[in-house]
Amino acid sequence: MTPDDTDRAILRALTGDATLSSAALGERVGLSQPVAWRRVRRLEGAGILAGRRLDLDLETLGFGVTMFLGVKLAAKGRLDLAAFERAITAIPEVQTVEHVLGLYDYRVRVVARDIADFERVLRRRILTLPGVGNVEANVLLSEERRSGPI
Repeated sequence: MTPDDTDRAILRALTGDATLSSAALGERVGLSQPVAWRRVRRLEGAGILAGRRLDLDLETLGFGVTMFLGVKLAAKGRLDLAAFERAITAIPEVQTVEHVLGLYDYRVRVVARDIADFERVLRRRILTLPGVGNVEANVLLSEERRSGPI
C-alpha cells in the first residue's frame, strides 16, 4: 500500500494527537467518521500505523536524569547478543535498547531519579549483565523532537 495525501494528513493529525476519535480525525482531514475510521484501520493493516503510545513527562514522575549508554560487549557471538538483549530489556529503568554499528554494540537510554540512582542502576544492574565489556555514559541535557511522520 502506498499512502496518498489523505493518508498522510491522517498520519500528521494522529502524530499531533493520537487520542483523536474517528469523528474528530475526520473533521480535521475533511472526511466522514466512517471513512476516517476505515482509513485508520487500513493504515494499521498495512503496518504503516504501527500503534499509538503515551508521551509521559518523566521529570514530573520523578525521573530527573536521562542517560545514554554506549555498551560494547566483551564477546559478540549470537548467544552473547541474545543473552544481553534479554537481560537489558528486563531492567525497568531502561527505556530503549538499540543494536548499532560503530564504536559500541548497543545504545541504551536509561532514566533515573538522580545521579545517585543512576549509579545504583549502572553498578548493580547494567555492569553485571552477561557479556558487558565497556560502557560509556552521556547525560541528556535537553531534547528536541521532530514532530510528524517521515
